[in-house]
Amino acid sequence: MAGLSVEETLELWASSLREVKARIRPLFTQERVAASAGQFLDGLLGEERRKTGWMRAEAAGDPGPWRQQAILGRGHWDADALRDIVRDYAVETLADPEAVLVIDETGFLKQGHASCGVARQYTGSAGKITNCQIGVFASYVSQHGHAFIDRALYLPKAWAEAPVRRSRAHVPEAVEFATKPAIARSMIERVLSTKVPFSWVAADSVYGVGDIEIVLRRAGKGYVLGVSSKHAFNSWGKAYAVSGTAGSIAEDLPPEAWQRLSAGAGTKGERLHDWAYLDLADLDAGEFNADLSGVWTRGLLIRRNISDGELAFFTTWCPEGTGMETLVRVEGHRWAIEDSFETAKNELGLDHNETRSWHGWHRHVSLVMLAFAMMATIRHHANVEPPKKTMRRLPRNPS
Repeated sequence: MAGLSVEETLELWASSLREVKARIRPLFTQERVAASAGQFLDGLLGEERRKTGWMRAEAAGDPGPWRQQAILGRGHWDADALRDIVRDYAVETLADPEAVLVIDETGFLKQGHASCGVARQYTGSAGKITNCQIGVFASYVSQHGHAFIDRALYLPKAWAEAPVRRSRAHVPEAVEFATKPAIARSMIERVLSTKVPFSWVAADSVYGVGDIEIVLRRAGKGYVLGVSSKHAFNSWGKAYAVSGTAGSIAEDLPPEAWQRLSAGAGTKGERLHDWAYLDLADLDAGEFNADLSGVWTRGLLIRRNISDGELAFFTTWCPEGTGMETLVRVEGHRWAIEDSFETAKNELGLDHNETRSWHGWHRHVSLVMLAFAMMATIRHHANVEPPKKTMRRLPRNPS
């Protein structure tokens, strides 16, 4: 890590691990259970590629996986309280008023039908319909780094409306069927209620729906939300008229409407695409929240792949005068959550959960989120440029 010696790096890791273990200690009523949770965290951060119960137990020096499994299953502690600890811990380091809240989902491939929420459904992780669970996540992305701050297991209707399956998987009675956009809206409202600083929300086409838009407009937050090519757009109060589906509007754009811009740096360099933006209407923010003021603009952002011409469409909401470059940058922040999923699965065992219950899934995922947030915090502190050393001035010799 830049700027630190080996000794400093090791101490940063050790002190960070001690801190997060101290933060989660109040979740557990017994010291031995808290110690097992700490060992579980050690296992997630360990070198073992597979984070199974046996592997974690071996790393912890246990004769079997029972203590590790008890943390996820038989123990009594609140996974949502851990989620809140993770959020507060991550934001302490990554906080930025211009941060972007990114919403996305990922799949957890499963065999059989007993694991909570498992069903044949589409997941981008596999690129097809397959037997899996789907988790919806919120990631906090700022100039200081990024980390998961919320999560929820999607419960298909076939599960939500099946009392026997619910009982076997210990699904709480209060949990009802909720669409993925409804889950995302609840996450956004939860973040808003905790006064986490951010200015934007970005998400793919699953979440570009009216309910989420209204919540964000009332909160005075900008957004770049994916929509399908069939999503209708209309302009008003403009010198030009725009009306039709996003796809048909894109077809009518002249060549000069497109501009090549980078959505940010990726593993292979700048992520360049051709972009077009149309501001469709200017509205007073006070129409959505009497405590807000100023003019905001509703618009349509279009991305075109340079190599194959494939189009993607986004509904936008931003303060009047916001440039297309800013909207492109916000959309580009979605890359961070994709990177987070890959890292969390490959290095922290996000998809190695062996439990079948509702609370087992949320406990496992929340512990992985804590490990990820710790790594993000360490990375930020390690990469902060140390203060420049200055020569101490000696008093001049009066002689």
